[in-house]
Amino acid sequence: MAMTPKLQRLHDRLRGVLGERVVSLSERLGELTLEVRAADYLSVAQTLRDHAELRFAQLIDLCGLDYSTYGDRPWPRERFAVALQLLSIEHNWRLRLRVFCPDDALPKLDSVIELWPSVNWFEREAFDLFGIVFEGHPDLRRILTDYGFVGHPFRKDFPMSGTVEMRYDPEQRRIVYEPVTIEPREVTPRVVREAGYGERE
Repeated sequence: MAMTPKLQRLHDRLRGVLGERVVSLSERLGELTLEVRAADYLSVAQTLRDHAELRFAQLIDLCGLDYSTYGDRPWPRERFAVALQLLSIEHNWRLRLRVFCPDDALPKLDSVIELWPSVNWFEREAFDLFGIVFEGHPDLRRILTDYGFVGHPFRKDFPMSGTVEMRYDPEQRRIVYEPVTIEPREVTPRVVREAGYGERE
């Protein structure tokens, strides 16, 4: 299916303005996804915000991604990425910007907080849940899990029930951490119906 004229204009402008910094530019379900290298991430983000033909002045969201498995097969590229949802109010365009972290052992990217201050908590969330470090972030610390929490719960290799549990001990009058006591169980619901279910009598 061909792109709409409006989407084609954005596609052409991105290609023209960013040139060799575009790794890929694809359309799916009426939206464009622009992928760039980690080394170009900050400069591309600034161009997207400031260039007169683009003006993506608003960052709506940033989320972490773990591609360790994708579909039913192993992912052949870098494991961690972030995706930014950008809005150009002036041109009435939306764009998804995706960048992969070059090192799977220590996923790290530049922070874009100087460009879009609204990214503050989004980058903290991606750090907390995926372990992606944002260099230059002024206050990168956990936002949803406890400070003593070990690991990053949205990684696909994180255990389903976690590794420790926290509770208040009235005898010690403090919070204590203990190994998880939940038994592993099947979490996929099974539906068992009687023979003839739903048939008319």
